[in-house]
Amino acid sequence: MTESLLIRPDDARYRGLISGSNTRWVGTPDYIRLALNTEQVVEALQQAVDDELRVVVRSGGHCDEDFTANGKVRAVIDVSALDAVYFDARMGAFSVGAGATLGRVYSTLYKRWGVTLPGGTCPTVGAGGHVAGGGYGALSRLHGLIVDHLYAVEVVVVGSDGRVRPVVATRETDDPNRDLWWAHTGAGGGNFGIVTRYWFRSPEAAGDDPARLLPAPPAELIVSDVSWSWDDLDEAGFARLVSNFGAWHERHSGPESAHLSLYSQLKLQHRSAGSFRMSTQIDADEPDAEQTMDAFLAAMAEGTGATYTVNDRSRVPWFYAVKEWFGFVEAAVARWKVKSTYMRRSLPEPQLDALYRQLTREDYPHPYAMVALVSYGGRINAVESGATAAAQRDSIIKMLYVTLWTDPSEDERHDRWIRECYADVYAATGGVPVPGEVTDGCFINYADADLADPALNDSGVPWHRLYFKDNYPALRAAKAKWDPREVFSHGLSIRA
Repeated sequence: MTESLLIRPDDARYRGLISGSNTRWVGTPDYIRLALNTEQVVEALQQAVDDELRVVVRSGGHCDEDFTANGKVRAVIDVSALDAVYFDARMGAFSVGAGATLGRVYSTLYKRWGVTLPGGTCPTVGAGGHVAGGGYGALSRLHGLIVDHLYAVEVVVVGSDGRVRPVVATRETDDPNRDLWWAHTGAGGGNFGIVTRYWFRSPEAAGDDPARLLPAPPAELIVSDVSWSWDDLDEAGFARLVSNFGAWHERHSGPESAHLSLYSQLKLQHRSAGSFRMSTQIDADEPDAEQTMDAFLAAMAEGTGATYTVNDRSRVPWFYAVKEWFGFVEAAVARWKVKSTYMRRSLPEPQLDALYRQLTREDYPHPYAMVALVSYGGRINAVESGATAAAQRDSIIKMLYVTLWTDPSEDERHDRWIRECYADVYAATGGVPVPGEVTDGCFINYADADLADPALNDSGVPWHRLYFKDNYPALRAAKAKWDPREVFSHGLSIRA
């Protein structure tokens, strides 16, 4: 067996591999190992354990926090080269390497078998962390979370004796390793070991024809991108628009609701941007799809006193949209900070007031500050809360708070705004969206270490309940069993 590629600080490649996509986080590891297969991951992890080094794994490198690029980390195991996507006849499921990007996954599954997975809309995200966190995307209202189709996972784990081995865990009820599969359906990456590959097959699928074992994407989509000028909206009009978005999803987010193929992102940029956008898609083959899109846009504009500008309204192949369409596939910015919320209801008036206040602040004229409301629910909500580690199963909208920038000297300024914005919106519940009638905690794939800081989370609700709710005790048990030495840890990792 050949060894994994070893990259140390004197290697020209080192500088390009000590940071992920969010370049505000830069590590100083003793080395990076690029593994080409599971055996090399085993060897690399065993070496790090034997040397008693703090070790992390990286696949796509899209972590929002410093969990992989951290000064305490001494060894990075990079699995980005484990990117094979193929049908595994022995398992009767599709094998996806942990390093495969979502774009590669979608392209391979679609071109070879005409199927897909309901994952995220950013094609450069790696499968490794995306799946483990319970990823969602534009087809999730129609087909559930990506983990709702997860059949098995291969994980390289460290035993209590310090020995490293690969384990395959499936969703089969008689699998003695099933708890390890379950732990990878929403707990987030970097918790139990190193994922080398996943296998996918829909629970209801039958037979051995690969083309029938995962969902088929729509052949064609109707896509829409519209924008509102801030100059056309007063505070009442803004509140009505956001409320309209929430009200539509309250009506249409049950598992059996009509129009589950309609997915939309309302991207509320700061007033200094001049305008903000809403991008929407619907299956063009849905009965009366054009009329449904028209009705949706009319419902958004109703009572706002403003008209929107149409930036795009077209029919496009699904495969084009998932790779290229500007409504969802957007360029990344070097530095960012994010926060999140699951919404069970429309935003109540105090939250709307705070949102408007923060997005129109004159002391923070930053056009790349944004709060996005994203379609959720549908078939996601057909799954029981404890069936996967992704506990939030009755929400209608997922919210993303994000600010993006490039200048390192402005880190503190942008962190301050997003923290103040979040604290203002959730002032009634200690500055965070505690599980309750309106909100239901946070999404681990939008990692936010602030939630574990008592100075920034005054709710009395611990960070792990915000992310995992009643599933945390079972996750702790899995941690104790599969990572008893706590080899894998970061700011929001499961504690044994």
